[in-house]
Amino acid sequence: MTQQPQIKYRHDYRAPDYTITDIDLTFELDAATTRVTAVSRVKRLAQADAPLRLDGEDLTLISIEVDGQPWSHYQLEARALVLNQLPATFTLKIVNDIHPDKNSALEGLYKSGEALCTQCEAEGFRHITWYLDRPDVLARFTTTIIAEEARYPFLLSNGNRIDGGKLENGRHWMKWEDPFPKPCYLFALVAGEFDVLRDSFTTRSGRDVALEIYVDRGNLDRADWAMTSLKNSMKWDEERFGLEYDLDIFMIVAVDFFNMGAMENKGLNVFNSKYVLAKAETATDKDYLGIEAVIGHEYFHNWTGNRVTCRDWFQLSLKEGLTVFRDQEFSSDLGSRAVNRIDNVRVMRSAQFAEDASPMAHPIRPDQVIEMNNFYTLTVYEKGSEVIRMMHTLLGEENFQKGMQLYFERHDGSAATCDEFVQAMEDASNVDLSQFRRWYSQSGTPIVSVRDDYNPELEQYTLHVTQHTPITADQKEKLPLHIPLDIELYDNEGKVIPLQHNGHPVHHVLNVTEEFQSFVFDNVYFQPVPSLLREFSAPVKLDYKWSDAQLTFLMRHASNDFSRWDAAQSLLATYIKLNVARYQQGQPLSLPLHVADAFRAVLLQENGDPALMALILSLPTENEMAELFDIIDPEANAAVREAMMRTLATELADEWLAVYLAHQSSEYRVEHDEIGRRALKNVCLTWLAFGDAEQADKLVQAQYHQANNMTDALAALSAAVAAQLPCHEALLAAYDERWHQDGLVMDKWFVLQATSPAADVLSRVRALLSHRSFSMGNPNRVRSLIGAFASANPAAFHAKDGSGYQFMVEMLTDLNTRNPQVAARMVEPLIRLKRYNSERQALMRQALEQLKALENLSGDLYEKITKALNA
Repeated sequence: MTQQPQIKYRHDYRAPDYTITDIDLTFELDAATTRVTAVSRVKRLAQADAPLRLDGEDLTLISIEVDGQPWSHYQLEARALVLNQLPATFTLKIVNDIHPDKNSALEGLYKSGEALCTQCEAEGFRHITWYLDRPDVLARFTTTIIAEEARYPFLLSNGNRIDGGKLENGRHWMKWEDPFPKPCYLFALVAGEFDVLRDSFTTRSGRDVALEIYVDRGNLDRADWAMTSLKNSMKWDEERFGLEYDLDIFMIVAVDFFNMGAMENKGLNVFNSKYVLAKAETATDKDYLGIEAVIGHEYFHNWTGNRVTCRDWFQLSLKEGLTVFRDQEFSSDLGSRAVNRIDNVRVMRSAQFAEDASPMAHPIRPDQVIEMNNFYTLTVYEKGSEVIRMMHTLLGEENFQKGMQLYFERHDGSAATCDEFVQAMEDASNVDLSQFRRWYSQSGTPIVSVRDDYNPELEQYTLHVTQHTPITADQKEKLPLHIPLDIELYDNEGKVIPLQHNGHPVHHVLNVTEEFQSFVFDNVYFQPVPSLLREFSAPVKLDYKWSDAQLTFLMRHASNDFSRWDAAQSLLATYIKLNVARYQQGQPLSLPLHVADAFRAVLLQENGDPALMALILSLPTENEMAELFDIIDPEANAAVREAMMRTLATELADEWLAVYLAHQSSEYRVEHDEIGRRALKNVCLTWLAFGDAEQADKLVQAQYHQANNMTDALAALSAAVAAQLPCHEALLAAYDERWHQDGLVMDKWFVLQATSPAADVLSRVRALLSHRSFSMGNPNRVRSLIGAFASANPAAFHAKDGSGYQFMVEMLTDLNTRNPQVAARMVEPLIRLKRYNSERQALMRQALEQLKALENLSGDLYEKITKALNA
């Protein structure tokens, strides 16, 4: 029986007994055995007899010296090296060996293809050498890398290049110095053979920064967009936040084997190649925008994460929530603010709300953790960003920027907490955020219920607002939160009614701070139509009884683009819920004509924003539909969604075709107007695929074969698979034949195969495990096939016979020892058993019990499985 992993608690934090001010690392690189020599300057902070406890895993100790003398006062434990009888300050030299080619977990130093690279966040540095592997120990790093030049011509690490040269036996070396103290999770090393794209950026103070993007040989023609995105990020951060880059060089390396999206290591960002490589033939518009956002996110970490880091891992949202907010603002300032906001909210409503309702529910600043990798979650990142956005809403841009400046003044070069960030915002703005702080410690999705009444004699309109946060797996007691509720009122002609009370104007953002509150508005000359939770001003579920007429009115007249989309979603939600109930009772499904007419009006509007129209005209996904119900019925959701697709496809057939034909273009450009036109065209093609099958088959084949870009080719293929058109098998085969040697391009194909509505989809997925392009060792392939099946094909994954669950048990049994991080992310759909009926719950529980019984169950999986079984 393996020892059960231990829970760590935020309130147990204590400062380290020792700190390390400087570390000099030397790597004698070899894929089989790398020798690491670490020379650290150590300073005691505690009492004289305190032992120095260093973290380390999978290391072979060669020698230890203190102040140049061999040291025998130590004990080796399973995950630690404990040193005793130490002086107050000393130089510690540790020599150890590691084995990168055996490292399938992709933490520490490992092989990606033929290159060697590192990933140290959260606790990967302990796989490199024994160290104080905690974010509140900040040291200046100097790194010397020695390797065979023919195999590893490029030797990269953090900071600035300061020296290098040739050695005997075909070896060479490079020395790097990072002048900024940093925690070890920000350490990076990359060695390999690459093509390099070089450019430069001149900062606002006139310094020239060298920019270098390293990609696998042959991929240089796919790096230009990443470089453009990097320069845009640097310029934007100077203009919007006044933040300038601080080293002489900024490097990005794209690697194929990576557990995350990217990593913000100081001056040397290591990226999953998915978020670097793009050209028109291989990447979609969505890929281009994703690369822009992720490059921005990692670059913005240079200040919000690196210059100011987090004191402990419970404070992760301090850097991640804040930096997600910054990258969302970057994308919105460069592109369409409305489209970006809608995309962010869709993630919140479909995936983060589901996380809040799961056994893994936690506040954005968790209070306890077993395996830190499990808290790189949508709650910490996306909900964390929404909490920062609410602060921005309450303070305004000017006060928010003052708060940011004060935060940097106080904490630059140190490890801070979420409380210290909020304190800086409060002190800079004089806005009381004491109740607002509850967002950091309270989990779950609040429900805001709004009821209204109108008195025509007094021309008075009242909103009665109730807030309630349901209990979550981790917390039973909930307190009222400070919720900014953004509203607008319209008269019958669509004009905005000014908000006022007792002769004074009222701000459009209402401060909801109590369990029950009423807001009274005077001089309301007409029974208004309210627009509520504009811009999704708080991460809450809104409960208000709109009529269909009010929603179609808002679709046409709301001044806020997000509100127009939101009204369309609410209108659809009414009939999704109604039809799911009908399906469950064996009754025929139906959709009233006025719903089709509301969508027809959007389609026919002149001078509309095509990107926004594309979003308004898209049905919610099955995962978005699931969040409308306490108990999820995946089979009913899939049937209702398809029925609605076919009904609206037929009702609006002429309009879909007319708009599709009107938005053709021959040239491919990555510009936001063009992206919007393609999005609308391809949404129309998807609708057409669910209408006249013969006509759709011709249109889809023509678009696929004539496409000069991946956006249009993949849209055609996706439409064919989703509607199971006669041509879909032939198109899938043609795509495979053309792209099978390109893993990133094939990931899109694997996703389509895994999310197909075909009855035999599971057996297809099983067969694809032995496809020439698939590898269980590559996280991108695993996520695209196995992950997409489990998380994005709910009807098949939750098949009544439990076959989807048993498939997942097999896959997770393999991944548990191969790559525990990926396994833990993949198990999510299986642990949410409380959201399903008793039959499915029993089958899911059985699958989880099988996994729990595994020998050597990883801490990553253990935490999630036990929470699910105990919930």
